[in-house]
Amino acid sequence: MSEHEIKKEAKNSAQVMEKEYYEQLKQTIDRHMDLYYNQNTNEISDYEYDQLMLELKAIEKEHPQWVTKDSPTQKIGGVAKREAGVTITHHVPMLSIQDLFSKEEVTAWIAKVKEVHPDARFSVEHKIDGLSMSLRYQDGVLVLAETRGNGTEGEDVTLNARVIPDVKQTIDAGDYVELRGEVYMSHEAFEAFNEKQESLGKKPAANPRNLATGTLRQLDPKITEERGLRMFVFNVQDATGESAHLMEYHTAGLDELAAQGVAVVPHILCNTAEEVLAAIDEIGEHRGDYAYDIDGAVVKIEQVAYRADFPAGSKYSAGHVAYKYPPEEKEVEIEEVEVGVGRTGKMTFRARFKEPVRLCGTSVQYATLHNMDYIESLGIDEGCRAICRKQGEIIPAIIRVTKPTGTIFRAPDVCPVCGHPLVKEEGTADICCVNPSCPAQLKRTLSYFASRDAMDIKAFGSTYVDALVEEGYLHNYVDIYRLHEHRDELVEKGIMGKEKNTDKILAAIEESKHHPVDKFLTGLAIQNVGKASAKEIMKHFTSLNELADASVEQLVMIPDVGEITAKCIHDYFSDEENRRLLSEVAALGMNLESQIQAQGTALAGLTIVVTGTLPTLGRKEAAELIENNGGKCTGSVSKKTSYVLAGEAAGSKLDKARSLGIPVISEEELFTMIRE
Repeated sequence: MSEHEIKKEAKNSAQVMEKEYYEQLKQTIDRHMDLYYNQNTNEISDYEYDQLMLELKAIEKEHPQWVTKDSPTQKIGGVAKREAGVTITHHVPMLSIQDLFSKEEVTAWIAKVKEVHPDARFSVEHKIDGLSMSLRYQDGVLVLAETRGNGTEGEDVTLNARVIPDVKQTIDAGDYVELRGEVYMSHEAFEAFNEKQESLGKKPAANPRNLATGTLRQLDPKITEERGLRMFVFNVQDATGESAHLMEYHTAGLDELAAQGVAVVPHILCNTAEEVLAAIDEIGEHRGDYAYDIDGAVVKIEQVAYRADFPAGSKYSAGHVAYKYPPEEKEVEIEEVEVGVGRTGKMTFRARFKEPVRLCGTSVQYATLHNMDYIESLGIDEGCRAICRKQGEIIPAIIRVTKPTGTIFRAPDVCPVCGHPLVKEEGTADICCVNPSCPAQLKRTLSYFASRDAMDIKAFGSTYVDALVEEGYLHNYVDIYRLHEHRDELVEKGIMGKEKNTDKILAAIEESKHHPVDKFLTGLAIQNVGKASAKEIMKHFTSLNELADASVEQLVMIPDVGEITAKCIHDYFSDEENRRLLSEVAALGMNLESQIQAQGTALAGLTIVVTGTLPTLGRKEAAELIENNGGKCTGSVSKKTSYVLAGEAAGSKLDKARSLGIPVISEEELFTMIRE
C-alpha cells in the first residue's frame, strides 16, 4: 500500500470515528432536551448543556452534509403534552431565541443589523428562566392561553393561566391581540413549596423553573393557584385593527400594556452597541438581587418591522438574540462538614466555608452536600478546596474539588443529636436515625403536629415546643395533652408566658381534641400523607383505629393512595410504639372517630364559591359545612360554579358571578338547602 493510500485510509477512519461521535453527541443532547423540556428535570447544568450544543454546532459547521432535520440544532426541545389540556396549533409559531456566548458575538450581530438599518434601536431585557406561554385576546377578553410545546403546537392551559395573578383577564385593546410571556416561580414561592414538602416528608423540587413547568401543566387549577406562579409579558406576537400600533415599536407596545397593569418584562431601550453591552452588564451585575431566576439577557430590534430582515432559521425568532451569562463560580475552603437531622430522621449534610464568598449578589458560607454518595463521588473532606456554584442561580452547591486532602469525609455511626445508631435505608443513599424520641426530630415533628395544617393548636408555636422539649416536658405528641398536669410549674417557669397566656394555650390544646380526625392523621406526619390526602383517606374509614388495622391491599383501593403511601401508613401503625401512643391519646379524650358517616348529601354535585363576610359563619366554617354536605368549595368563580355564597363586601367574585348568570345565595338560603 502506497503512502498516499495509507494517509487516505487513516483520514477515512478518523472521519468514521468523528461521525460516530457526532451521532452519539446528538443522542446525548436529545436525551437532555427530553429531560428538560418534557420531564421537568435535568441532570446537567444549563452551562454544561450549552457547551454540548456549541460542540455539536462546531461539528456541523465543518460537516454540513451530516445535518438532518432531527438534529438538536434544527428543532425546539419540547413536545406538547395532552394530560394537562387540549393540544393547540399556534397562531404565531413560538420559536426559541438564538444564544450568543460572548460580547463580541453580540457586537457583531448589532453591526449586522446597523448595516441594513442604521436607525435601528434595541431593547435589552431580562431572560427569565421559566416557560413560555402565549395569551390570545379577542376584543380585549382573554380567550386562550397556550404553552410553547414544540413551537408549532402546545397545550391549552387557559384554566390554569386564569389563576395566575399577572394574567389579565381583560385588556384595553380592540380586535385580536396575542401576547407572549414567561411563566416563572419566585424564589419566595419556591422556598415555601420546598418547606412544605420537607414538612410532609416529601421530595423537594429541584429548581423554580422545573416546578413552574410542572405547576402550569397541572390538571387542577387550584394546585396552580396555591403554588403562586407569576408571568412577565415580553412580546406582542400579533395585533390587528385598532391595536395594530402595538406591533410598531416593541418597547412602546410593552409600555402601553404596562400602563394598563400588564406585568411586562424589565427592559432598557438602547441606541448603540456600547449601550447594549452596558445594559447587559447592568442586568448581570444585579441578577442575584431579582426575585426570580434569569439565565441571560435578550436583545431585540425595537422596530418590529425590521426584524423580518434578519431571519435565524426555522428554530429561532427573527430579530432576537440572547446573551447567556457564564455561571458564576468561586473557590472555597471547606472548614467543616456539618451533619444534621431532618424531621423524618434523615441525616443532612452541608459544607461550611472558612470564609464567605459572594455569588449572584449574595453572601454564601454554606453549600448543600445532599448525601454520602454525593460526598464520596466528589471526594469531599474537611480542609479541601472546592468550586461552589449556585445551581439555578439559587442553591449553593459544590461542583468539584480542586485541592483534595487525600481522604473523604466519613459519616457518623450514631445520631449526632441522640446517639442512637444510624441505619442506611435500603436502595437509597439516605442514612437515618430511627429513634422516634430523638430530640432533633421531636421538635420539628411536634411543631408540625400543632401547626395550622394539622391540629391547629392556637398560639402553640415552635418556640414553645422547642422550650418544652428542652425542659423535658414533651417526649411525644401525647405529652402535649398532659401539659395541664404541669400547669403551675409552667406558669412559675414562664415557659409559655404568664398565667393568662399559659391558660389560653392549655385551653386551645384541650379544644383541639375535638377537631376532625383527618387533622390528627395529618399531624402524625406519616410519609406521603399530607392535609389533602388525610382528608380523603378518612372518608373511607369510620375511625383512625379502623385505618390502623387496614392492610396495604385495602389502602391502595383508596383514590390517590399508591403502594408506597399505603406501605408508609401500614408500617407506621404496625410499629408497637406508635400503637401505644395512639391508645394513650385516645384515653385522654382525643377524637379518633370519622364524621364521614354523618355527612349529608344535600349539596352533592354542587360547586360553591364563598365570598364576602357572612353573618355567622367564617369562610373556613362555610367551606367545611359545604363539603360535609357533599358539595365542593372552590376559590374562584367560573362557568362550572353552581352557586356563589355571598356576604357583605363580596367584591369582584360577586360581580363575575352576575356577569356569568350564576345564582347568588345568602347564608340563610344555604342553611335552607341543607335542611331540605
